[in-house]
Amino acid sequence: MTTRPINFRTLDLNLLRVFDIVMLERNVTRAAARLAMTQPAVSNALRRLRESTHEELFVPTSTGVRPTAHAEALWPTVRTALDSLRAALEPQAFDPRTDARNFTLAMADATAALFVPVLVDLLQRESALVDLRILPLTTRDPRPMLETGQADAAIGFFPDVASALDADGSSSVLRRRALYRCGYVCAMRHDHPLAAKETLTLDDYCAAQHVRVSFAGRQRGYVDAALLALQRERRVMVTVNQFFSAAAAVHQSQLLTVLPRTFIEATGFAPELAVRALPFELPPIDVMLLWHGRHDADPSRRWLSDLLVRAATEIEARHNPASPSAACAATLPAVPRAASPDAAPALAAAS
Repeated sequence: MTTRPINFRTLDLNLLRVFDIVMLERNVTRAAARLAMTQPAVSNALRRLRESTHEELFVPTSTGVRPTAHAEALWPTVRTALDSLRAALEPQAFDPRTDARNFTLAMADATAALFVPVLVDLLQRESALVDLRILPLTTRDPRPMLETGQADAAIGFFPDVASALDADGSSSVLRRRALYRCGYVCAMRHDHPLAAKETLTLDDYCAAQHVRVSFAGRQRGYVDAALLALQRERRVMVTVNQFFSAAAAVHQSQLLTVLPRTFIEATGFAPELAVRALPFELPPIDVMLLWHGRHDADPSRRWLSDLLVRAATEIEARHNPASPSAACAATLPAVPRAASPDAAPALAAAS
């Protein structure tokens, strides 16, 4: 089938803005509210765009609309063009106290638990007319969300993305900034039999039952890979996709789990949890900020990046004020370093 050409001279460019917002919201009613339009007007705009492109763009679902493959392929180009126009036409200054803006951030639940309270405090201190929307991460690769504009920035531990950006070098369209460093620990109920011991041994760890955290629901994680390198394995009873779910399960059972040390306090269960250093080595968590390079000239995005860096600085200071460069290390119990089966090779850290 031959695709019919689009007559760009007669195309109403306002339709592209409607298309962009519907792609973001995946719901015509929410898109209409965001655009300050009526729902019939948005539906009419989508119909006109469909007629202009000669392609179906959205399919109705029980919760809204689902973009077709053609819409998904078109969206990155439309997003980039709209962002370029916005940067060229809007004033090259941004005052959060007078300029209302909406920003979308992508982060996992453990990261959001740390950042959201600090961000709220910073926004209120500045009387900022800024609205933040937090999207949950179900992957350690937020690049598609940043490339399509679903998120303005992503915060978290993205080891594979960092490696890809290193390989791309200056040709990468994404930007990154290191925020802080933390480590993983083993968490259990305060009255768990292993909590009576100051040191968690590898034998005890493997003999226990566990909750695994996997954003993508994988059956094996990096911790399992570390154990496999020692020719050991653990019994995983439950796999969840949120750190908070793992903490809640451990709080009400005799299971063990692996959590970021900074997240322990944010669980709300800290007084009832015992924390022990892992009996094998995993590299620290390097939390980073990611954004798309097309926003570099936007003063409001530069302000957002600065806000997130300030929030990260406060988070790091709260959890380890004595050593900002090694957040949370000082509070962990020592791991035995003697030559024994408990010593494991360093692997990419994740739970």
